[in-house]
Amino acid sequence: MNADTSMDLSLLGAAEAASALAEGRISSEELVAACLERIKIDEERVQAWTYIDPEYALSQARAVDLMRREGKALGPLHGLPVGIKDIIDTEDMPTEDGTVLHTGRTPSEDATLVSMLRAAGAIIMGKTVTTELATYSPGKTRNPINPEHTPGGSSSGSAAAVAARMVPLAIGTQTNGSVIRPAAYCGVVGYKPSFGLISRHGVLKQSRPLDQIGVMARSVEDVALLAEQLIGYDENDPDTRPRARPKLREIAMQEPPLPPTLAFVKSPIWKQADAQCRDAFAELTAHLGERVEEFKLPDGFKNAWKWQQTIMEADLAKNFEPEYQNGRDKLSETLRSQIERGRKVRAVDYNKALDQIPALNSALNHLFELRYEAIITPATAGTAPKGLESTGSPAFCTLWTLCGLPAITLPLMQGEDGLPLGVQLVGPRGSDARLLRTARWLLAQVQSD
Repeated sequence: MNADTSMDLSLLGAAEAASALAEGRISSEELVAACLERIKIDEERVQAWTYIDPEYALSQARAVDLMRREGKALGPLHGLPVGIKDIIDTEDMPTEDGTVLHTGRTPSEDATLVSMLRAAGAIIMGKTVTTELATYSPGKTRNPINPEHTPGGSSSGSAAAVAARMVPLAIGTQTNGSVIRPAAYCGVVGYKPSFGLISRHGVLKQSRPLDQIGVMARSVEDVALLAEQLIGYDENDPDTRPRARPKLREIAMQEPPLPPTLAFVKSPIWKQADAQCRDAFAELTAHLGERVEEFKLPDGFKNAWKWQQTIMEADLAKNFEPEYQNGRDKLSETLRSQIERGRKVRAVDYNKALDQIPALNSALNHLFELRYEAIITPATAGTAPKGLESTGSPAFCTLWTLCGLPAITLPLMQGEDGLPLGVQLVGPRGSDARLLRTARWLLAQVQSD
């Protein structure tokens, strides 16, 4: 079961590695060792990890290799290393939430999604860096493509670890733009499923109406492979529902029955896109020709960003009350300001903002029912900003997160600075498999030229 010694296994994508593991061409120990070597080489430069124990990662790999040798049933993620954002509970590793207030915190049980990963055979490689309490104040992580630039946030370490080939798969979370933005900045595929598909039990709570789990990898097939194993009902998360597990990977790999038509949505914040982003999308939409049509959202969408802020900040004030009361001097000025604004939100304004979500989704459903398979729009306002003082703007993700729609960013374009420029596709709520199929079709259209 020894790998070709001339082959760098950290180059393998998740689906490719899973196939090699299933066929016995490589072992999980060899794959994990290759990822650890990549971490050893690049971690000082990238700083993607907040906790990693190489020997423990290897011991997990040896255990799943033994299962294979003994002929035991193997899960779909058998032997694959996965990075876990450090706001997701792991009973065998610290979960410190990116704040000194939680230093040394070790949960008593795994988050539901971590339990599902283990059941599927995944190796929990370690904990990746998050911003402070998954908000806006940056952690230590740098963009692997150019360390002078931000990797985005708040799932900074997860995106950077995948981009730097430290792991083929990683988990993040999104309450505004915290999966799509860092994935776009770091040049990997980031996928945020529809609201309520993946349990948030055991994950740091910011806002029940907004918090969503997302995944990162280096291909559409790989994010489908990972996300499919995490979808399911959990009685501990009241926003999940009993449902058949969608065949994300199978459908993502199919050809669409008809060539999709995409709606190019600039959204009311289009002026925030920088010149190279606007030029790149003009070129992309021209290239796609009749397969894309510009669509202007109704005027009722222009207040969505304010509604999202109202909900998020009021919920931050509620859920981070202990941190604010007991350690506000240890919080960043940015987070203190969010909490203090949230403490002033009136209940009537909070509930009015919540009430807008069904109306927005109804209007978007009409768009999809017209003729459009998905929305195409920027993932970010431009490439990753230079400097490490901020994580960039999440504004191009805000509307889709508020509405709970599935979204994916694809590393299809590049800015003049050589950094990636993400293309975001958004689909109807609950139509995740079709969205992934459309994303793979779009990649083929662009990469074939």
